Amino acid sequence: MSRLLALLLLLVSTAVPAAGERQAVIFMYHHFGVEKYPSTNVRLEQFEAHLDYIADNGYQVWPLQKVVRYLREDRPFPARVVAITIDDAYTSVYTEAFPRLRARGWPFTVFVATDGIDRHYKALMSWEQMREMRQHGASFANHSASHDHLVRRHPGEDRAAWLARMRADIQRAQRRLKEELGEAPPLFAYPYGEFDTDLADLVAELGYTAFGQHSGPAGLGYDPRALPRFPMAERFAGMDGFRSKIASLALPLVEVEPWEPVITDNNPPRLRVTVGEGPVRLKQLACFVSGQGRVDVVWEDRRARRFAVQAREPLPVGRSRYNCTAPSPESGRYFWYSHPWLRLAGD
Repeated sequence: MSRLLALLLLLVSTAVPAAGERQAVIFMYHHFGVEKYPSTNVRLEQFEAHLDYIADNGYQVWPLQKVVRYLREDRPFPARVVAITIDDAYTSVYTEAFPRLRARGWPFTVFVATDGIDRHYKALMSWEQMREMRQHGASFANHSASHDHLVRRHPGEDRAAWLARMRADIQRAQRRLKEELGEAPPLFAYPYGEFDTDLADLVAELGYTAFGQHSGPAGLGYDPRALPRFPMAERFAGMDGFRSKIASLALPLVEVEPWEPVITDNNPPRLRVTVGEGPVRLKQLACFVSGQGRVDVVWEDRRARRFAVQAREPLPVGRSRYNCTAPSPESGRYFWYSHPWLRLAGD
């Protein structure tokens, strides 16, 4: 190859960057190797298989703050970016997850509910342990002080009083994190993944990017008041599912209506989604409802790429989801969107 041709190829390769990916995949863990909590525990052999797969298949593990910066700036990601998050700061984070992540030099974020740490609950880590972990790739962020069901108001509590209580709770946690650890990034994870529009707006007003517990990759253009993460627990942490989740693509969203997760009437709720441009095989779109399986997709306007989905039966008290996936032209990759719902007792 001539030197001139080589120079031209170099100029082309540097002037025309790769298009990049429009999402990062964020995983969420709780307990590690604590079998008495199967709904929030990942078995150690499962966790080690996850880490091996990430390492062996060319994935980059980014700090959550870096992922958030790219999302906020609408910057395409390199291929295969993942982030690891852990909720609640249980002791198994320190004894089991930390040594394994430290050995690989990978960053991770632990969301901490600070009141329990201050009360020295035996199930939780200590501030001293967290300070040690900070020296080796861990960061710690806000999970509220109380770890209460934040959306649920106290008897006789009006909206203004509830909002004041929420503001104080979140700010107390941020203050304690800074006092004990020296810093706390503006990141917030909703306890139990529960939120409503009022709480999400308050969290945004306080300057946080927030995370739920509904599944799916975090995509460019997604609402930073409640970004999705893939929960990893025993039942859903097998390698077949893990491979699908880590390779998933963010469904391009133009509009979601209603965004509000809390069901006050019209149960079962009807969700309308308008899909943006992209190589989504919409003819193969499939949607599923928690506890009810696959449900029909109704195309309200195919040219506008708008569909609706509704559960067959009313959703029960507690948390539910609508999950929708559609194949990509890339073999083994699926576009994925999950919408959380919350029905409060008495509604």
